[in-house]
Amino acid sequence: MMLSKKLLEQVLARALSTGADYAEIYTENTTSKAITMVGSKVDRIADELISGASVRVFKGLRSVCGSTADLSEAGLLACAGKVADVLGQGSAPIRINLNERLFGDAHPIRIVPSSVGNDVKVELLRRGCDSAKAYHSSISQVSGTILDVDHKIQIATSEGLLAEDRQVRTRMSLEAIASNGNENQAGMVTPGVRQGLEMFEQFVPEELGRQAAAQAVTMLSAGYCPAGTMPVAIGNGFGGVIFHEACGHSLEASGVALGQSQFAGKLGQQIASPKVTAIDDGTMTNAWGSINIDDEGTPARKNVLIENGVLKSYMIDKFNGRRMGMESTGNSRRQSYLYEPTSRMTNTYIAEGQDNNDDIIASIEYGLYAKTMGGGQVNPLTGQFNFGVREGYMVRNGKICEPVRGAMLVGKGSEVLMNIDMVGTGLALSAGMCGASSGSIPTFVGQPMIRVCAITVGGR
Repeated sequence: MMLSKKLLEQVLARALSTGADYAEIYTENTTSKAITMVGSKVDRIADELISGASVRVFKGLRSVCGSTADLSEAGLLACAGKVADVLGQGSAPIRINLNERLFGDAHPIRIVPSSVGNDVKVELLRRGCDSAKAYHSSISQVSGTILDVDHKIQIATSEGLLAEDRQVRTRMSLEAIASNGNENQAGMVTPGVRQGLEMFEQFVPEELGRQAAAQAVTMLSAGYCPAGTMPVAIGNGFGGVIFHEACGHSLEASGVALGQSQFAGKLGQQIASPKVTAIDDGTMTNAWGSINIDDEGTPARKNVLIENGVLKSYMIDKFNGRRMGMESTGNSRRQSYLYEPTSRMTNTYIAEGQDNNDDIIASIEYGLYAKTMGGGQVNPLTGQFNFGVREGYMVRNGKICEPVRGAMLVGKGSEVLMNIDMVGTGLALSAGMCGASSGSIPTFVGQPMIRVCAITVGGR
């Protein structure tokens, strides 16, 4: 146990002492290691330790949160006192009785990264980088990073809950640069899981290196994508970033509770094509964005957000749940104790449909196949978005043709949901980091291949 039950009870009592109706203390101890290789040489080894606690109180629809790196009794009580004093002065003494709960761990770890020497991790990186370099003569540079994180949290609340979770995650990123002497193009892969080094039995470094290099080489020979409104087939895996950004954020209670979402007040309404079922599932075994409990101590859940096009649920944390009159869905998350938690996604994806992937491509007379998506921007209030296509191909007469670069998908989340007219098979999920008001957190995005019947494609 990170902090003693007795100390936690004292801190919570102090936090409640000026009239708050709810208090929590969140304690964290996180270690991480990142090893970066450029070419065939180790460029950097970075070790990080994050240790501290935050105290948060509610009084009706007021919320106050404070943090401290001082985990001594005096430091924690001082932090609780400052948070409590924001709400008012004086109250009767309060007694807290904590009961420890064990929620279990659905994410077994076989090879804990911190128990393995740097030489093992360096060799995994070298295998990936060497494979990328050997793929083609045009590969001019390769680089990679292997990251492992051991994130331990403890949560105690005035409702009597005392719970802990330990989240071990591992991720590798490999980037290959292809050059023809006049210009460069990059290819990248970034798999991550809530596992230890056993992840590399599934994600073989040599194959990752080849994937990154193949993408770079393909894009080096690509012409520019033409602009216009056209049907677009979006590939599985990281293609799900479109739903995550353009629609997922708009289903988080942090915006919905304030009416700052395109989907506020639309529970039970048709907001998407009947082909679309979308899910946020924090319980998926060993998935990058999975949690046993969220950062308020609520057990992770599988939440069906959209079912056959109908809005069924939002993603809700405790405080915004108060505003909405709804219970938490296990979606409260934060980067660290330095951030106040709020509603966030975990593993969010469009479920498999019944369309054949080959039929999706065959249905497009003239359009774009966005095999791999890149980054982008979205306004959760309006749903307006733009996303880059990392690897794209023109489709003509139902056939995938030449590769194209510079494609950008532009649109509005609510319109895209309605325009998804085919949903295929082969669901895949990809790791990413999602940034918002409570910091950067690990999330999975995913989908099978889908077809958007009409979307604006920016290009040349």
